Parts: sequence; structure tokens; C-alpha cells
Amino acid sequence: MIQRIQTLFLALVALIAGVLPFIVYLWLDADGNHFFAKESLGISLGFYATAGLALISIFLYNKRQNQFVVNRLNMILNLFLLGFFVYRSLSLSGETVVSEKGIGMLIPVFSIVFLVLANRAIKKDEDLVKSVDRLR
Repeated sequence: MIQRIQTLFLALVALIAGVLPFIVYLWLDADGNHFFAKESLGISLGFYATAGLALISIFLYNKRQNQFVVNRLNMILNLFLLGFFVYRSLSLSGETVVSEKGIGMLIPVFSIVFLVLANRAIKKDEDLVKSVDRLR
């Protein structure tokens, strides 16, 4: 069952959250310094937790309900990361020189989209198994 489409979505989440924040900058401050996730312990732990939960969810393919719950927890974690980034971007506006927001701030949005798609596929599998059990 590891060859299902939700495995591809969860692998994309693990790749996006585990690698991309450390390559793509999150924001550019007024001095022109790039801010990456590795410069803040809390942000890097959030991205590592997202990648770890996605990898754990991949290997819970036998227990679809648990996989669904782990994905929901991962979505909540990504919403917290997104909320922090929104708060951070709104608090940057008090500078004399306007700072630039990086594409890395959208990583939680992409993760949430792929997690929703994975949960949809998991739900479809669960419905298929329940319909087959009804026929017995």
C-alpha cells in the first residue's frame, strides 16, 4: 500500500518542509540580509517536525485512521508556522526601509495543500475498503 498517491503527496510535504526552508530564504531584512530557517531554532524545529510527521504518516499506511489524524496534526502545525510568518511579516512594517518577504514564507501553504490532497486520497481508500466490507 505504500505505492498509493497519498504517499507521493506526503513525500512532497517531507521534501518541501525538510529541505526547502534551508535553501530558500524566508525574508530579507532592511539591511539586505537573507533570513533562512536555520538561523532560528523554533522555525527550524517547526519545519523538521512537519517533515517528520509526514514521514511517520507515510509508514502508517496500514492504519488509515491514524494516518488521517497525523496529517491533521501536521496541518495544525503548518497553520501555526503560517501564523508566525504572518505575524512576523506584519511586525516588519515598522522599519524605515521596507523589507522583502521571501518565497519561503509560502512553504506552509504548499504543505497544507499537499496534506489536504493526501487526506482526500486516504478518505477515498477508507471508503473503498468500507464498501468492499459491506459486500461480504
